[in-house]
Amino acid sequence: MTTIDHIAIRPGDPDYDAARTTIAGTAEPAVVLRPTDVDEVSAALEYVRAADLELAVRSGGHSPLGYSNSDGGAVIDLSRMDSVEVLSDGKVRIGAGATWGPAAAALAEHGLAITSGDTRSVGVGGLTQAGGMGWMVRKHGLTIDSVLAVELVTASGEVVRADAETHPDLFWAVRGGGGNFGIVTAFEIQAQPVTTLHFGTMAFALDDVPQLLKSWAATMDSAPEELSTALSLMPGFGDFPAGAMLWVAYCGDDLSVLEPLRSLGNLVSDTVSEKRYADVLEEAPHPPEGIRPEIGNTLLEQLSGDCIEAIAAAYSSGTAGRVVFLRNLGGAMGRVAPDATAFAHRDAQVLVVSAKFLPVDAPAEVRAAARSEWQTIRRHGIGSYAGFLASDTPEDLAALYPPDTLARLVEVKRAWDPDNVFRRNFNIRP
Repeated sequence: MTTIDHIAIRPGDPDYDAARTTIAGTAEPAVVLRPTDVDEVSAALEYVRAADLELAVRSGGHSPLGYSNSDGGAVIDLSRMDSVEVLSDGKVRIGAGATWGPAAAALAEHGLAITSGDTRSVGVGGLTQAGGMGWMVRKHGLTIDSVLAVELVTASGEVVRADAETHPDLFWAVRGGGGNFGIVTAFEIQAQPVTTLHFGTMAFALDDVPQLLKSWAATMDSAPEELSTALSLMPGFGDFPAGAMLWVAYCGDDLSVLEPLRSLGNLVSDTVSEKRYADVLEEAPHPPEGIRPEIGNTLLEQLSGDCIEAIAAAYSSGTAGRVVFLRNLGGAMGRVAPDATAFAHRDAQVLVVSAKFLPVDAPAEVRAAARSEWQTIRRHGIGSYAGFLASDTPEDLAALYPPDTLARLVEVKRAWDPDNVFRRNFNIRP
């Protein structure tokens, strides 16, 4: 067996504290393994299985549920496998341990971009296997819609390539099925010739929440696919009044399409300007110390009527600490057949994410009330998106995949990971 000592970090080692820390907090893994190539990944997996340790696989470490860490188990940390290689005809190969900020900067040098997430430090591996929603989702689809092939280490330690013709069942499953089927070590992706886009925020006074939501939905229904927006309803803090922030991303040429957005309400500020795509990726703010949010998300086929009233009511009842974030979808994302990838909610037009910020020691009944507020919105949805799911109840997991999709995923799981080695995730049981 190949030795793994040179890639292992254990309790007491100088780098252990950093290696056991992610945005979700710290854990006490027995070992963190940082391979540099696919052979070392295979060796690391062999070691973990022989030691009968629970396995967590880490790309960027952004799992809010701590799936990229393990108390008493092993972490295979892919952060050293972060290469970005431009091939031919706009195709690129990216290591699963890369993060989107550096990856976008590397591609920008070649006049290319990939429709990806919004946050610089999010890992390529985790986001892509969830689906990948970003600022070009309406023009170029989800990140998985541009994936041409993956390199993957299976539960048995075998290194395989999966694409539309080779292991097509596995290729289908990893595009939306999370890390259930193996350790993806690299992606081949079709990049787009995008260098700049118009990006920024428009801030509005929050005078009439239902009317703002109706106007935004109507405007985006007729907007070109080059335009993507996200609307955030934010509570007041201290001397700062409650307000609405609209993020705008436009990868087209006719700037007149932005004018209807400026008429959505009482415009307070407008920062939209031309920027490099790599520069629009930012760091998402993290909750202050001592705060643990209750987060939920749902996908809507349409934002209208009762759903708008439910969102407005939930926001109003939670203005002391509730943020509601809505991202418009559709376009290229919706033209992919629901059964083409494991992400099947292709009819979704809007993603709604709601977060109620509460003290870590908030009483159980307060957290239950926050979840109850969220349920008034969730019941209007058709499912959830794994990239923003911060709980893993049976109801949450059922919302990720329609029954036919889940049944197919179970078949693939049984074929490729019958022992459920890869279970620190939104787990699909074989």
